Amino acid sequence: MTTPAELGYRMPAEWHPHQRTWMAFPTTNQTFDTEERLHTGRLAWARVADTIARYEPVTLVVNLGETAVARQYVAADVEIVERPLDDAWMRDIGPTFLLGPDGRLGAADWIFNGWGAQSWASWEQDQHIAEHVSELTGAQRFASRLINEGGGIHVDGEGTVLVTETVQLGEGRNADWTKAEVEAELHAHLGTTKAIWLPRGLTRDYDEFGTRGHIDIVASFAAPGVVLAHVQPDPAHPDHEVCQELVAILRAATDAQGRPLEVIEVPAPTVLHDEDGEPVDYSYINHYVANGAVVLCAFDDPRDDEAAAILGRAYPGRTVELVDAREIFANGGGIHCITQQQPKA
Repeated sequence: MTTPAELGYRMPAEWHPHQRTWMAFPTTNQTFDTEERLHTGRLAWARVADTIARYEPVTLVVNLGETAVARQYVAADVEIVERPLDDAWMRDIGPTFLLGPDGRLGAADWIFNGWGAQSWASWEQDQHIAEHVSELTGAQRFASRLINEGGGIHVDGEGTVLVTETVQLGEGRNADWTKAEVEAELHAHLGTTKAIWLPRGLTRDYDEFGTRGHIDIVASFAAPGVVLAHVQPDPAHPDHEVCQELVAILRAATDAQGRPLEVIEVPAPTVLHDEDGEPVDYSYINHYVANGAVVLCAFDDPRDDEAAAILGRAYPGRTVELVDAREIFANGGGIHCITQQQPKA
């Protein structure tokens, strides 16, 4: 079977101009299991949607019959479409959009199985969202054999993809695949030629409701050859040593073009634990690059402004928009996790 890469398709970098942003609207499930959590979750998702809508079109996928309630939360310029939903993490359940050599839109549709068939997850509907969104955009859909999520990959648009061993090779996903087999499937669908593997993600991401190591909370490309990396300055937090190891690996790596990576360290917020005493995985890496803007997670923390300055320098010419992401993180992710870019041809 001919692969997307053989047809000339590739995944552009996130800073490539967007046609629009896709999001999903929280609905009642194991994550939003009370009326209060559902309401506060919807408020948080809506703040992100409304912020992005000032810079580019936003389409919000809502569960069947929930258009009216969604309209109470989001601005009038946010488009709403109904499709059956289990959860609200569009980065993971939506398609990974591609561009062909003639500007044609493509979409890689990974197998989604609830972040490794976790006991609490439901994906009967979400496993079809990538196909629904592909149809709505008119993209040529390419179904992959790889169990994967959009939050588990990050590309530079010039042939390099970042991944973590505990996601693509982890329990419940592709544990019987080799690294070479995973890389071949990723390259065939993303148009990449080199994978940089990190051994793991942040500590909190391995608790009951974690993704088991998504890359998009750890490291992300800000430009070809330039990586933003999460660092935890406080030795009291378990991610202190984890981040030292990951940064060392990145600094020793080269990209698909043979360039050594420039690694820009982005310190974690000062808060170390949540109200239950568990270590947080608050991270500024989990931001979203929109047309003319960087939508950055904020935590009402002294380091919010420092992170905004770092990302402002990393993405010159874009406005940094700080949006409170604590409620999103409380439900298992961040701003990058709830957004998915559709590149402009």
